[in-house]
Amino acid sequence: MCRWSLLFLWGLLPSSAPGGTGRSYPHRALLDWEGKYWLQWGHEGSTLAFRLEVQTPGYVGLGFSPTGAMTSADIVLGGVENGSPYLQESTVRVIWAYHHEDIGESGPKYHGSNRGTKSLKLLNPEKTNILPTDLPYFDLTNKNVPIPNKGTTYWCQMFKIPVFQEKHHVIKVEPIIQKGHESLIHHILLYHCSNNFNESVLDYGHECYHPNMPDAFLTCETVVFAWAIGGEGFSYPPHVGLSLGTSLDPNYVLLEVHYDNPTYQEGLIDSSGLRFFHTTILRKYDAGIIEAGLWVSLFHNIPPGMPEFRSEGHCTLECLEEALEAEKPSGIHVFAVLLHAHLAGRGIRMRHFRKGEELKLLAYDDNFDFNFQEFQYLKEERTILPGDNLITECCYNTRDRVRMTWGGLSTRSEMCLSYLLYYPRINLTRCASIPDIMEQLQFIGVKEIYRPVTTWPFIIKSPKQYKNLSFMDAMNKFKWSKKDGISFNKLVLGLPVNVRCSKTDNAEWSIQGMTALPPEVERPYKPEPFVCGSSSSSSSSSSSSSSSSSLYPNVVLQMIIFFLIFSNKVSIRCYV
Repeated sequence: MCRWSLLFLWGLLPSSAPGGTGRSYPHRALLDWEGKYWLQWGHEGSTLAFRLEVQTPGYVGLGFSPTGAMTSADIVLGGVENGSPYLQESTVRVIWAYHHEDIGESGPKYHGSNRGTKSLKLLNPEKTNILPTDLPYFDLTNKNVPIPNKGTTYWCQMFKIPVFQEKHHVIKVEPIIQKGHESLIHHILLYHCSNNFNESVLDYGHECYHPNMPDAFLTCETVVFAWAIGGEGFSYPPHVGLSLGTSLDPNYVLLEVHYDNPTYQEGLIDSSGLRFFHTTILRKYDAGIIEAGLWVSLFHNIPPGMPEFRSEGHCTLECLEEALEAEKPSGIHVFAVLLHAHLAGRGIRMRHFRKGEELKLLAYDDNFDFNFQEFQYLKEERTILPGDNLITECCYNTRDRVRMTWGGLSTRSEMCLSYLLYYPRINLTRCASIPDIMEQLQFIGVKEIYRPVTTWPFIIKSPKQYKNLSFMDAMNKFKWSKKDGISFNKLVLGLPVNVRCSKTDNAEWSIQGMTALPPEVERPYKPEPFVCGSSSSSSSSSSSSSSSSSLYPNVVLQMIIFFLIFSNKVSIRCYV
């Protein structure tokens, strides 16, 4: 018969005595796929507290790892045997494990498949505003969607927002993930749609970006909210809310769910979506969201075999100057950022420039994990002014690939995006760029393409070795060496970019489509080194610590563990 082992850990930054066990744990994550291993945490001042609930009669393991592997990890093993708690700990760096037997004299038995790794932003600033427990809410969820047995599926369903007689503010959004589908739902996006279509389109969903999808879906381009795998529910700051019920707010929305099914499972049926908590007690500001970065297209490409390759998506000064001068010349205030890439992504940074000077990073994740993406609450709100530049900088690793990686929707394709939550809301929904493609083709020796362009991807006319090939086929035919990849990367980062500057109503600012150059930075900001790729498994503990210092700077982790056995509580103090 199974019982629950409850394990409490406090990490102190840098040192102070924690209070009693009557503390709150605002963050909660399921670490395994069977619902047996739960981690909760929260920080209070300089104290970082952890609570584990694990369904096993044997030992429990928790660790902190720079790579997700056991090598160079700090691991704590503990359990309860014959009514008494025990603790074992080793310095070898959150990873988890459990076993149905206790450790015993010969040490812990191998945990087998009862182990795994989970990326968590433990130092994310806490959401300090406490929301009422009786808040009204509405759900936007799929209804029994059959998931095809293919790697990537984007499913779209339109919904009508509940009709409100007065303005409301959404102040919290939670994912509703069908149990057992935690690894299937990669991300959920909610888009604002036009009001001019036949409501019969609300009766059914369709695969997104498909030639036969309803035309009404094409009117849904403005992102209202974004959630990605591993993320928790999102609470807006106490002075900001997502507006509903006014003439500027959506009546119809499109729910886009990205299903990631790499093992091609058959017979999957899903009913996941989002829950929106709202109130008539209005906040001071209406929230907005801007999609920034690289426009998702084949113009974004990454050579194979590259241990490190950087791409940049530009929210240009021309776009921000026009939109902000017209809407909010005093600027907007960013309070959270979601960084997004796919499987080749290793790190993302949101860089901020003003009048030739690079300011402190707006947001960053130097150890990007495709299976853990959530909004980063900024410790201090950041103001974006007319004439600023923003660059979403992504680092990729394609060492294990033999063909080009292209910008696209598939998890094996790539993206480089940032979603900025800000206030007050303005009429700007997308501030992105795409690099010039012809100079990329010239790099591999392409001289001429057929014009006018009548096919996509377009067809090459000369030279002979590429004649009648698409530019995708030509890029794949080129024999890429690491040296070529480095030279190509340098070229791409200096290319002119095509500006994408879109309004909320699917219109475009006049700057849309113009060509701009990357900003000239007279005074670059000097952040901690941006290390692409993961640490080697053979690296020492000291080198592993330094590689993760940008995420956890100057942290001395001190743990105090409590085992709770029904009504008995025993504490053991240890230092890591």
